[in-house]
Formats: sequence, C-alpha cells, structure tokens
Amino acid sequence: MSLQVGLDLVGIFVFAITGALVGVRKQLDVFGIQVLALVTGLGGGFIRDVLIGATPPAALADWRYLSVPVAAGLITFFLHPGIGRVERLVNIFDAAGLGLFCVTGALKALAYGLPPLSAALVGTISGIGGGVIRDVLSGRVPVVLRREIYATPAFLGAGIVVVAHTLGYRASWVAVTAAAICTIIRLLAIRRGWNAPIPRPA
Repeated sequence: MSLQVGLDLVGIFVFAITGALVGVRKQLDVFGIQVLALVTGLGGGFIRDVLIGATPPAALADWRYLSVPVAAGLITFFLHPGIGRVERLVNIFDAAGLGLFCVTGALKALAYGLPPLSAALVGTISGIGGGVIRDVLSGRVPVVLRREIYATPAFLGAGIVVVAHTLGYRASWVAVTAAAICTIIRLLAIRRGWNAPIPRPA
C-alpha cells in the first residue's frame, strides 16, 4: 500500500466517524448515519479527483474506499459514547481528517502535474469538502463559513507538502508532519476560540 493510499484511507476513516457522530447527535437511524459517514469520508476525495481529472474517482475504483466509511459508520453506530461527549469527538476527528486530507489532496494534485499553488488549493478543497457536505446534509452551517479558523490550517498543511515537494523533500515524514501541524492548529483554534476577522458593523 502506497503512502498516498494509506493516508487517504485513514483520512476517510476519521472523517467518516465525524459524519456518523453528527448523525448520532441528530438521532438519525442507521441508514442516515451511514449516509453521513459515506459523504463525509468520500466527499473531499471525490471533489479532488474530479478537479484533477483522476477519473473514475478512487472511491469508485477501489473497494477499500467504500468499505472503510461503511465500517466507520457501523462502529460509531454501535459504540458511540454518551451524547454529551459527541460534539467534542466530532471536533477532534474532524481536525484529524482535515489534516490528512489536505495533505493527500496536495500530494495527488502534484502527482497529476498541477503547479504548486493549484496543488495547495486542491489540497485545501479536499480537506474541507467532506465536512461541508456533512454539515449541509445535517442542517448545520458549514464550519468553513463560520468565523472559526478552518480552511487556513488546511491551506498551511497543503502548502508545507507543496513547498517540500518543490524543494525535493518527498519523504513520508514530511506528509505526516504537515498533517499533524494542520490538525494541531485546528484543535488550538477550537480550544482557544481563534476566529477569522469579520467586517465592522456599519
């Protein structure tokens, strides 16, 4: 299994858990929870692959990409903790998924020959895409549209991978480090209440 596929599958798993946990919080049935797990886990990858012309998307070409979110949904359905702790877990897994997907998105975009800035943007979109679809389907305002810092850590993580790739550093530790930095910044933003600036009232 390549580093790209491995990180992809881990990212799908943790993102799918966030979708399933949101379904638990919304008191959906097992089918609804599975739908949210699937679209959250696979949404960012679908968008990424379509944007870079990697068709059919990996989620349709490799059975592992479909089985991982299904397993994550079932695990969450049967083993989820008390409702009071769900939101905290959603934030933790969402931050981890954001870090993993911004990195895998950038790596795949680079592999398909996209220039550095475009690859970083694709990585960012890949990171935030699944969460946006999850929030829209569950009736929540997408995190990326709120004041919370969300897309910025994804762009930073993707940017680190792109810069390292351009400089010739392509070892697996670069991708892992970039994903960790994105995840940590996102969690710090949640914990410390860091927000993006908003327009001053008229």
